[in-house]
Formats: sequence, structure tokens, C-alpha cells
Amino acid sequence: DGDEKWIEVDLSDQKIYAREGSSLFLESPISSGLARTPTPTGEFRVWYKTKSQKMSGGEGSSYYYLPNVPYIMFFENEEVSGYRGYSLHGTYWHNDFGNRRSHGCVNLPTPVAEKLYYWTTPELSSGKKIAKATDDNPGTKIIIHD
Repeated sequence: DGDEKWIEVDLSDQKIYAREGSSLFLESPISSGLARTPTPTGEFRVWYKTKSQKMSGGEGSSYYYLPNVPYIMFFENEEVSGYRGYSLHGTYWHNDFGNRRSHGCVNLPTPVAEKLYYWTTPELSSGKKIAKATDDNPGTKIIIHD
């Protein structure tokens, strides 16, 4: 439908665009994955979102431990399982948007992530902080390209 909400992530420009049909809802610089930990490209859907959770991973000098990462929107498609943990999320540990910095996620300024968290689907039930996509409550489309 012509008013569908969708998100474009442009890795070359390190920018995110959220659109409703042809109207721009927001635009922001981002920080996507580094060359050795790239952000996957393709068409995805938000499959799960949560208001905050701990994120950790990597090995050796690339190990990270981040408590209370805010406004997380996990995405997946048929090639990239949701359990790999790729997401759009708020970022409190750097302010270097416009440059690649992540382990594959799309780092957003926290106020931008908050707006997207409440704007995207699956819709949150009243009072809830998590939502999982279903056939009746599908996730917002995300297109990620170079």
C-alpha cells in the first residue's frame, strides 16, 4: 500500500531514512558495521523490539559489554536469522555518527532510536516494552544497501 512505513539504511552515506509512503518521517546519520563486522544488506523486517537489554560479544580487543542498550529493533530475513542479533538501536557510548563503528548493528542517536521504536511495527501493546512480529502485527520493512 502507498502509505506503508519503511526504513532505508544507506551504508555508503551512513544515513537512515524512515518513510511513510513517499513522506519522510525522519532522517539521521548512523554508524553501521566496520569492514570486519559488516551490517548485512538486503530487505529485512523488524521481528522483535525491546525497550532495552544488555548486548555483549566479540573477542579479544573487539569484545564489548553494553548494559541497557536502549530502543532495540531486531531485524531478519530468510538469509539472516533474527537470532544473529542484528538491530537498529540507540547508542550512548559514542557520538561519532556518520562513521562506521559497530559490530554489524545500526547505531542510532538515542532520540532517533526512541522515535523509531514507537513508530515501527510490530506495535507495542499498551504498557508493554517488548513486541514480537506476528501475521496480524508484522514488522516494519527495512532496506539496507551500500
